[in-house]
Amino acid sequence: MIVTHAMVLAAGLGTRMRPLTLTTPKPLVNVAGRTLLDWALDNLSTTGVEHAVVNLHHLGAQIKAHLNHRTYPQVTTLYEDPLLETGGGIQNALPLLGDAPFFVINSDGLWLDDDANALALRHMADRWDDAVMDALLLLHDPVKAFGYDGPGDFTIGSDGRLARRTEGAADAKVFTGVQLLHPRLFKDAPGGIYSLNVLYNQALGNGRLFGLTHAGEWHHVGTPEALETSDRHLRNRGFGR
Repeated sequence: MIVTHAMVLAAGLGTRMRPLTLTTPKPLVNVAGRTLLDWALDNLSTTGVEHAVVNLHHLGAQIKAHLNHRTYPQVTTLYEDPLLETGGGIQNALPLLGDAPFFVINSDGLWLDDDANALALRHMADRWDDAVMDALLLLHDPVKAFGYDGPGDFTIGSDGRLARRTEGAADAKVFTGVQLLHPRLFKDAPGGIYSLNVLYNQALGNGRLFGLTHAGEWHHVGTPEALETSDRHLRNRGFGR
């Protein structure tokens, strides 16, 4: 399957990244020579995505001005006031995202592909099964993640179906913020301001929430400390030179 549309979630306030985000929106924070937003859009462009929606709020004019230099993928910006959270923000953008599955990416994470699974986004598109899936989430081993020290979010079954992590689960994976969603996931969505977790729970109940484990690196760049760690690591690997 070829995925041509995507959304990058860039409207957050970036409170955990303060004081940097008092003057710079988090999606424009620079990591190893590229903004977080450009890391996401560059990955989308290499997978064949032609059009991306970027939602804006905090210091949104800076993000919009930054996007003027991009020619591919084509970018449409949507300003949110009030903030609609993850579910409401995506639902608000649905008229621009088409009728087929589309990628959604959180702008505070970045990932590197590896030889084991080639391009993560392409791997997700190839894994998509329209008959059984409403959502496919890219997961990662929390122990190997950069900038993340939590216990994980989901466990994944042998068929790829997800379940919420239970207390003490040793094999839980963390959600990377990279996902492939079908518009029908929003068929019974509440509208307005709400978390995407509302729709995950519905998909879980219907057995239509799936996951795929990423074998490459994943960086959660949510705090100044995580930013410093990821920047140093990626520069040591040759990025940003």
